[in-house]
This record gives sequence, structure tokens and C-alpha cells, in this order.
Amino acid sequence: MTDVAQAFAPGHVTGFFTVDRAEDPTTTGSTGAGLVLTDGVTVTVRRAEESAVYLGDERVSVAAVDRTLDALRATAEVHGDTDLPVGAGFGVSGALALGTALAANAVFERGLSAYELATIAHGAEVQAGTGLGDVVAQRHGGVPIRLEPGSPRHNRMDAVPARARVEYLTDGKLPTSDVIGGDTEALSHAGRRALSDLVREPTLATFFEASRGFARETGLLTGRVREVVTDVSEAGGEATMGMLGETVVALDTGLSDAGYDPEVCRIHEAGTTMLAPPGEPEPVE
Repeated sequence: MTDVAQAFAPGHVTGFFTVDRAEDPTTTGSTGAGLVLTDGVTVTVRRAEESAVYLGDERVSVAAVDRTLDALRATAEVHGDTDLPVGAGFGVSGALALGTALAANAVFERGLSAYELATIAHGAEVQAGTGLGDVVAQRHGGVPIRLEPGSPRHNRMDAVPARARVEYLTDGKLPTSDVIGGDTEALSHAGRRALSDLVREPTLATFFEASRGFARETGLLTGRVREVVTDVSEAGGEATMGMLGETVVALDTGLSDAGYDPEVCRIHEAGTTMLAPPGEPEPVE
């Protein structure tokens, strides 16, 4: 038995997606594709008299985390530490929910599998209205292609077999709930078209091209993001808008070559994982 446990959940930036709703939140979700990033969220869960969630030093309200704790019958203090921008399309709420699920499972000895825990976190995100596919991707790692909607226990996955450096810039937030909560038929039509293109040719170049087309077709592409993406293209690089945020993500040195000063990370090949208990060294492989 332990009183504290930690998990690392990678960030996830979506290139394109659909919205697929069902009565069951675990079968609600999205198809689409994105990049799982080495920049992510370290989540620490401790037993407590009452539940509370902190991001850095600030106490915050994260409905997906609250629902995850409720589903696990866990009263805990949750601390999330990240350098990722919040609310800018990097899947921070999904990472917090999934990291909480794994760490709380260890602390409270619930004995659930990784997919069972991801299903709980996915359902919590759907019910909170903060995401439809991030948790699935963050469980998978790499460059996941979500071929069917729903939690990891219900969907079918593929992936682009690639590793790469990734650069990103962000200049603000877009409200996820406003986009996925309204009329999404046109958006989903564009997402299905982009998915078909990527499945036909599963490469990073196709991912970026399909994602740019999705951003334009849906009208989600903002003027500032268009300007930066154009600069990267003119410098010979690949870039697209991160869904959903005032965010540009580029392949390799695309943003640097265009004269910007971006954050730098890589594609994270593994999914969300448990970490050594705080204060103990990580095992040597």
C-alpha cells in the first residue's frame, strides 16, 4: 500500500477530428489523428481527507479529474505539473484525467487495467465537455490514427510509423466546448475526408497536409495561425494548426527556419506511464 503515486501523461495535439456522439460517454468520441508529445503532465496523487486538484501551485477546477476520482471512489489531492500551455490544444485536461486514473489506481489499489483506466478517463473528459479523443491518443503514444470513436476499449487504432522533432508556438485559447458542443456535421465531414487521405498514405507529410486542409475547410483557421503556417511553408517546412487553440505545430525545425522562437519537443512513442514513487530513482533499463 502506498499513500502517493505519480504518472506521466504526454501532451497531444490534434490535426483533424470528427465528432461522434452516443448515449454512452465511453463510446462517444472522435476519429482523427494527432501527435503525442514528449512535453506532457506529471501527475501526483496523494490520499487526502478531501479531494482537490492543483496545476502547479494553483488550485484549479478540472471536471474530468473530479469525475475520474469519483469513478474510482478515491478521495485524493491531485497535483499536475506541466510546461504545456493550458487550453491551447495540447490535451492538458485529458492528460490530467488519465494520469490521475493511473496514479489513483495504484494508491487506492483498484486493480484495474490500463485500458479500463483510460476508459474511465475518456468518459470523464466526454462528460466534462473538454475533449473527445485526447485520452485515447495519450494512452497510445506516437502518431495515432483513431479509426473509430470511443474509449480504448471500444475503438480501433492505427498509427503513422514515424519519429520526429516537433516545434510549437501558441498565442491563445479556443474554447473546446463551443466547437464540439454545437452543430458539428460540416466539421465531421471535413474530418472524415482528412482521415481518408491519411489512411491512404500514412506519412507525416500527409498528416500535415490533411490537417491544413481540415483547418481551412472548417473555418477554424485563424488569421494569426494562417500567417505563421504560411511563413513555415515559404521556408520549406511543414506546419499546421493545433486543434483547438491559437497554436501552430511544425515538423523538425520548421518554425525555427521561419524565424520564430518555438518550444521544442519530440514525438513521444510511449503512452501514459507510471513513474517511480517520489523520492525513488527510476529503474535502470
